[in-house]
Amino acid sequence: MHHFLVRPACLILLSIFSTGLFTKLSAQSITGEEIKAQFVKDWERAKSYTLDYLNTMPADKYSFKAVDSIRSFAQQMLHLASGNMFLISAATGEKITNFPGRGLETSPTAQTKDSVVYYVTRSYDFALESIQKLDPGKLGELTGQGERKTTRFAWLLKAFEHQTHHRGQTTIYIRLLGIRPPNERLF
Repeated sequence: MHHFLVRPACLILLSIFSTGLFTKLSAQSITGEEIKAQFVKDWERAKSYTLDYLNTMPADKYSFKAVDSIRSFAQQMLHLASGNMFLISAATGEKITNFPGRGLETSPTAQTKDSVVYYVTRSYDFALESIQKLDPGKLGELTGQGERKTTRFAWLLKAFEHQTHHRGQTTIYIRLLGIRPPNERLF
């Protein structure tokens, strides 16, 4: 007859449901303006965090590669900058002006610390300015072509993921030189 016994935890749950102590949880809505404000806040944090990485790496080590077959530290950061420009442009529709094309990361004149810091800073400023101008009512608008056609919101997520990915890759470059990289910044 032990199969008719009810475990104490089940009794507690049953009493909660039957006495009305259980309340329905509901999600709060988030506005387009709040989404936009969060993107701005996160891009400001990402800019500061990336500048910490750029300042942590000694100027004479910007050409350092973890192995010969990959980008140098400078090239990683220049790739990040180009990605910021092109992905944010796709997300917001803002036009890119006075910024080198995709060859920036291999440009011999762009490999110095000063040049890298300039281009990376400019790319974050472009991202922030473009996001601030974006009409939040357009976040659900489709943009792009073919397999790359997605919402402006999705493009913003992809842009943020891209810069995070490449900044993260440079952590190993800094560690291989015996330098401690900047601490994680989630907030």
